[in-house]
Amino acid sequence: MAENRVWWGKDGTNDVPAYKRFLSEVGDLVPRTIWKHDEVEHNQDAIRQLRDLLPETSFTSPKPVGLIERVARVGRASTLLDFFAGSGTTGHAVINLNREDQSSRKYILVEMGQYFDTVLKPRLLKVVFSENWKEGAPVRQANPTAPYNPYNGVSHCLKILRLESYEDALDNIEFNSGAAPGAELGLDFRRDYELRYALDWESKDCPTRLAVQQLDTPFDYTLTLRRETGTVTVKPDLPETFAYLIGLHTRRRFRTERDGVSYLIYTGTLHADGTEVAVLWRTCRGWTEANLKAEMDWWREQRETLAPGATRVYVNGASAIEGHHSLDAEFKNRMHGANA
Repeated sequence: MAENRVWWGKDGTNDVPAYKRFLSEVGDLVPRTIWKHDEVEHNQDAIRQLRDLLPETSFTSPKPVGLIERVARVGRASTLLDFFAGSGTTGHAVINLNREDQSSRKYILVEMGQYFDTVLKPRLLKVVFSENWKEGAPVRQANPTAPYNPYNGVSHCLKILRLESYEDALDNIEFNSGAAPGAELGLDFRRDYELRYALDWESKDCPTRLAVQQLDTPFDYTLTLRRETGTVTVKPDLPETFAYLIGLHTRRRFRTERDGVSYLIYTGTLHADGTEVAVLWRTCRGWTEANLKAEMDWWREQRETLAPGATRVYVNGASAIEGHHSLDAEFKNRMHGANA
């Protein structure tokens, strides 16, 4: 106290004192950045914002939208990544900023909590539809600049990826009835490498490890997943999974038809070497040689229209397309092969 090194606050009434250091003792000191709550909001504001969107939510620790907007402005990044997305404040902030300055920032949110479906996703969908909300209802603008858009909604593409969990993989393991090769030789399954050998053989065609024989009907592929309310059957997105596995920078993803056959086609470049690629998905179970020839002729005529510049073509199931690569074999190898 005698050296004037105790600080009791601006008006001298703080309950807890702070130690004082003089500028002459520390030399040149860069001031710390201070973002006051009246500039970037605080957690009570965040809770009110979320409850205006979702009145029944029990999520109690959202981040303030204004704070993340400030972070985004300072960072000047084109993409914001939030590994602990929580209620989705980062996505909310990016949508607000894009609405404000008509920019095209992107966001990547990662969340494994159950409130992804009850809080995060509904929040983003609502924020896209309307800029302001009150008690769960969208608020119309007083004087909308575009009468056809009274809520100041924005165009938005929201892509959701759900990763198969370890428990899901275990639940979907199915075993062959035949014994693993070499079992008759008396393998000791107490040894880890021998047990893996047997499991690899007996479960090699189960759905969770990619049942290649089912890729001729890729849009009907199913997995059974465990949930709190019981088991559910889902259809994994095999085309999107394959695109990720081969490192495809997708340029186009579109559907087309040929004589009643529906095709899902991806075009783009491989991250590894820039190869121009086309990926064809279709249901081809029970196809005859005539079916394959008709497809071959069609692709020869349409290739430059549908996939201009593609030097590598992946096709699922049986195919007679000239120079095509087996999608099935590549898919299996990427998931479990030496080069995966």
